[in-house]
Amino acid sequence: MSWHLYTLSAIFIIAGIFHLIRPKAFMRIMPLYIPFHKQLVYLSGITEIMAGVGVIFSQTRFYSIWAIIAMLILFFPVHIHMLVNKKASLRLPKSVLTFRLLLQFVLIYWAHLYL
Repeated sequence: MSWHLYTLSAIFIIAGIFHLIRPKAFMRIMPLYIPFHKQLVYLSGITEIMAGVGVIFSQTRFYSIWAIIAMLILFFPVHIHMLVNKKASLRLPKSVLTFRLLLQFVLIYWAHLYL
């Protein structure tokens, strides 16, 4: 397995852990029209950890990569919300928020390479 897969795995495991230890930060950035903020933050954190671990093993890699791609697509509304809503921006500059939004496409492409 290449270091690229280990890196992809680590990114999602670490992101998932942060969802579990800092849920309020993630709840603050969610649009109000999305219900069950706390539950969804925990669910996404656990899913990110599981997908990140699953990437490591050839038997689960296919499903884990698809889970990562699905999560990245599902997270688009949150990133757009952060970009257009000052309260959700976490006081990050628009350039950082725009980069973060564009990074979603790069991560989707990167994950897709391993299907």
